[in-house]
This record gives sequence, structure tokens and C-alpha cells, in this order.
Amino acid sequence: MAAGSCLLLLLLPSLVTALHSPPGCKIRITSKGLDLVKQEGLRFVEQELQNITVSDLHGNEGQFQYNISQVKVTDLQLAFSDLNFQPQQHLVFNINNASISLRFRRQLLYWFFYDIGSINASADGVHIYTVLQLAKDEAGRLKISNMTCNASIARMHAGFSGTLRKVYEFLSTFIVTGMRFLLSQQICPSLEHASLVLLNSLLDTVPVRNYVDEHIGIDYSLLRDPSVSTETLDLDFKGMFFPRVREDQELENHAVEPVIKETERMVYVAFSEYFFDSAMHSYFQAGVLTIELQGEKVPKDLEVLLRATFFGTIFMLSPSVDAPLRLVLQVSAPPRCTIKPSGTSVSVSAFLNISLVPPDRPPVQLSSMAMETKLSAKVFLQGKALRVQLDLRRFRIYSKQSALESLAAPLKTLLQLTIMPIINERTKKGVQIPLPEGMDFTREVVTNHAGFLTVGADLHFSKGLREVIEKYRPLPTAAAYSSSWPAEPSLDPSSL
Repeated sequence: MAAGSCLLLLLLPSLVTALHSPPGCKIRITSKGLDLVKQEGLRFVEQELQNITVSDLHGNEGQFQYNISQVKVTDLQLAFSDLNFQPQQHLVFNINNASISLRFRRQLLYWFFYDIGSINASADGVHIYTVLQLAKDEAGRLKISNMTCNASIARMHAGFSGTLRKVYEFLSTFIVTGMRFLLSQQICPSLEHASLVLLNSLLDTVPVRNYVDEHIGIDYSLLRDPSVSTETLDLDFKGMFFPRVREDQELENHAVEPVIKETERMVYVAFSEYFFDSAMHSYFQAGVLTIELQGEKVPKDLEVLLRATFFGTIFMLSPSVDAPLRLVLQVSAPPRCTIKPSGTSVSVSAFLNISLVPPDRPPVQLSSMAMETKLSAKVFLQGKALRVQLDLRRFRIYSKQSALESLAAPLKTLLQLTIMPIINERTKKGVQIPLPEGMDFTREVVTNHAGFLTVGADLHFSKGLREVIEKYRPLPTAAAYSSSWPAEPSLDPSSL
């Protein structure tokens, strides 16, 4: 029994680590960000409620027969609304004391009198209480997993006109009560479709696992369900790059977990050292961390110096004296990123091979030396693209030939003026942050911490929810088409 307890204690740390894998990328949405989402979401809700389809209402009272059809929402007033975080339930959308204006078509038969026309009505004291539950789906994407809704209408009024106005006023109790019931029954199904179908189609635009370029991709799958407090919603993403030649490769995360404490901006995005290390590791695995300069691409001053340095060796190769030089810079191990409050740096170890390449003959290696460089990294956000600009901070060469140490200064100049622009051109595109289409960052501020950095920003809707949703709206089925349009009611009194 004691041995079993000891074994459990030994396994417990690994079990806890497995259950809580640290994220490479973390996003926090604050209550200020939720206020912006509420404004855009309210417009979307208004548009959805305006499309409510209410069934025809018909019946009879004694000698009176009536038919109410073609019900249309003409106006909505949703001034008193709130969208809040709520632990365990995630998002609560509450609308109080709203009003909905309607217009519908009437048909009335009383003995031999037949009357048709339109009626304006208003539903007042409309209360809608909706709870959205957010969760990670099987693909690791954020989804609205469930929705509960409660809708009620406190009062409903109808205005009548026409030759049989008095008759309609007599029947108003039946008509208004029926319309109030039918309308309240349509609110929640409309919002449920808007949430579980339409808004989820918007969340489908968030990149989960996609390619960055022809060499690497990135995995932005969620590690767990969202963590929600009264003020914030936190999302933990894997944030791991992978080489396209080995897409199933996993790089274990030993970096510090990002911790976001701020709430002043609308959104915060945090990246650990693991996020950047996995990118460089993937490029290394893809075999693309090699740069070759040959012939005219070698700076003239450096070529003259190299030929002078290796004059004896070149002179011994009499037929190859005028052969072009080739410099091959090859990274020897995956670069490592270090994030400190003072800044971000990247350590790189590489080999520099210098060769002559005579025409129609095998290359002749003149020297091979080890290099160690430290690059400073400026991380910034533009739109939704995270970009990195590198600059050479420190450079050293190691060679068995002490005479080659004099090449340190010109080789450093080569790296600064020739190699670094090539590297920065490759990183210029950046990588997209996992936000839905139509939503961008503004007023970005980057802050470094020990082992991770955060980008605080405000949000901006470059496209409306409706525009993006219409673009990705699921195609309706034939059944949906046939049921979406109410049948035209007959004007023949005999049909009533």
C-alpha cells in the first residue's frame, strides 16, 4: 500500500502536466472588448429579429371569421441591453423593455360583409434572456456549444381602421393574444439559429491549423475550454509551428506559461518563448535555414579580402585562380529565443563554408568556421499579422586558423548589410493571430516579461458581422427554401 502511494506521488507531477499543457499563445478578451462586441452584436440581433416569420392566425367567433397573415416586423427598439461575462455560463445577453412594431394583413367575413386591409401592432415590454455556452470542439476551435433562451412580451397593442373597425376592436382580444403568443414563440428559435448556426460560421473563420508559407504551418487549436471570470474571457491556444514535411511532429513545451494580468485594453495576446522557438525549430527541420552567396552576390570588398587571405591556397590551384567564390551560411542547430523585460533576442549557431567553384570542376573548400550570433528581435503587430524584425547584436567566429580572426569585422558587415535583409524579407509576411474575419487590432502596445511578451490592443470591426456571416452562411437545403416563405392567403371569402 505504501509503495503504491509513493508511486502515485511520483506520477502526480507528470499527470498534472499532461492535464494542463502550457499554451504557446494566450488571448484575453476584457469587458471593454465585450462592449464593442455588444454594439456590433446588437445590430446583428436586430437584423435577425426583423426576419422573424410568424405563422398565419385564423379563427372564428360566432358569425365572425378572421385571418391574419403576412406578418412583418417593421421596427425594433432594443435600447436596454447588456452582454456580460458570467462564470460557468460564459456569456449572458439580456434585453429589457424592448419594443417590436409589426404590420400584418387582415381578412374578415361577417355575414355578407367582407373586409381586407392592414393592421399596425406593437409589442412592448419585450424581455429576452439568452445564455451562450462556449467550448472547445473536437477540432480545437472555439464554438457556441449550447444556448438557453427565455422570451416574454408584457403588452401588445393593435390599431384598427376601415369599415369594420368596431368589429375588429371587439375581436382585438383574440387577435392580440394570439399574435402575442406566436411572436414570443418565434424569438428564441430565431436567436438560436443565429447563435448555433450563423455565429458559429463566423467562428469557423478563425485559423486553427493552417499553413504560414511553403515551409511551415501553425497549430492554433484550443487546449481547453475558455476560462471565464466576471471581467475577462481567457483562451489558451497551442501556439505551435510545425514543418510541412513532418506535420505530425510535436515539440514539447518547456517554456514559461504566459500570465496576463492587465484588463485596461480590449484584448491582450501573449506569446511564450515556445511560440517563437517552435517556428525556428520548424524552419530548421524543413532545411531552409541556409543562405548561399556566389559570384557577384559576394560583396566586392569582402571578395578581395578573402582572396588575399587565402592567396596561398588559391595560388596553388593555378587553373582556378579566377574561379568565383561561394559562401554558404548554414545554421547548425535550431535557434533559441529569449524574452526578458529588457527585450527579445535570438541566439543562432551556424557554420560558414568558403569555397572556390571552378567551372566544370568540383568545388574547392578554402575554410569552414563556426559562428555564434545574437540577434535582437523587434516584435510588432500590424492588422492581424504578428511580425518580427531582426537586427545583428553580437557576432563571433571560431576557427583553427588564427589568421581568419581578421575576417570577423568584414563578415559581420556581410551579415548586417546582406544576410539580415534577406532574413527580414522572409519574416515580413508574419503570421496571423487567431481572430475571426472582419476583426482587427488597433493601438497595439508590446510589453516584454520574463519568458513571454504581451500585445495589448483595442479591437476594430473592419467588416460587419452580417457581411462576414453572409459570406460564409451555410447553404440552405431545399426544405429550408420551401418553408421560409409563407403561402399567400386567399382573398376569396369562401376560403375563410
